[in-house]
Amino acid sequence: MNVQAYLAFNGNCQEALNFYGKLFNAEIKNRQTYQDREIDIPSSYREKLQHAELKGKGIHFMAYDASPDTPINHGNQIHMSVDIADKGEAENIFNQLSKSGKIHHNFKARKWGYFGRCTDQFGINWMVNCDN
Repeated sequence: MNVQAYLAFNGNCQEALNFYGKLFNAEIKNRQTYQDREIDIPSSYREKLQHAELKGKGIHFMAYDASPDTPINHGNQIHMSVDIADKGEAENIFNQLSKSGKIHHNFKARKWGYFGRCTDQFGINWMVNCDN
C-alpha cells in the first residue's frame, strides 16, 4: 500500500512545487499542463498544471491547479507531515515553510521530541517532527 498526498492549488502549483523542490531537494516529475487536453477550460489557464509529482529522497506527493470552476477553500483538511532525524535540518525546514506563512505551534521541544506546526505561503498545513 502507498498513501500519498494530492495537493490542489489555485493557479500557483508550479511556483509551489519549485519552492518545495528546492527546500526538500526533490524534482518535479510527470508534469502535465492543460494545454493539449480536451477540457472546457479558459485559454489563459492552459499552461497551468493538470498533474505533477514531486519526488526525492523521502518525499513523494502529487499536485495540480484546480480548474477555475473548482474553487479552492483553504482549511485544515490536510497536513503534510515531515519526519527529520537531524534537529538543525528540521528547524531550518520549519523556518522556511513558516517564513511567509503562519506559525500555529513554534518549533520546540515536546515530550516526544521537537515539533512545530505551520501553514505555508500557499495555504498548505505542515507538521515538522524530530525525535532527537
